[in-house]
Amino acid sequence: MKIGELARRSGVKVETVRYYEREGLLPEPARSEGNYRLYREAHAERLDFIRHCRALDMTLDEIRALLVCQDDPEQPCEEADALIEAHLGHVEQRIAQLSRLKVELEGLRRRCAGQGKVGECGILNELSQPVDPPETLEHAHVGGVHPRR
Repeated sequence: MKIGELARRSGVKVETVRYYEREGLLPEPARSEGNYRLYREAHAERLDFIRHCRALDMTLDEIRALLVCQDDPEQPCEEADALIEAHLGHVEQRIAQLSRLKVELEGLRRRCAGQGKVGECGILNELSQPVDPPETLEHAHVGGVHPRR
């Protein structure tokens, strides 16, 4: 199958397929006489695996490690288990950060009933106050589940 068919079948953009190839997650496909990429069923299955991992918010490095495990079905699965355990720890950290963020936003919301004028808005007045330097804040902006390095 050609790249467009693989992309449609897997629910991704053609650029995504090419990106995963460049990143080494998808093996390079054979080429036709007209130099078109020709994908096999194994490519579609691997792309589905990658998409499932991405849906679980795994990094490309984590996916790469899991693919190495998958490519050697006779090895012990300890590495896959350890990787998921570590990923779960990142998710739990994010949940804790999001819980603290929710509490802060609820407190901010209570500062204004939405009935007054902007000049008297408790939300805007609170947001205008200086904030602690980022390194002293209990949490920073919550992005993905993995801490930045």
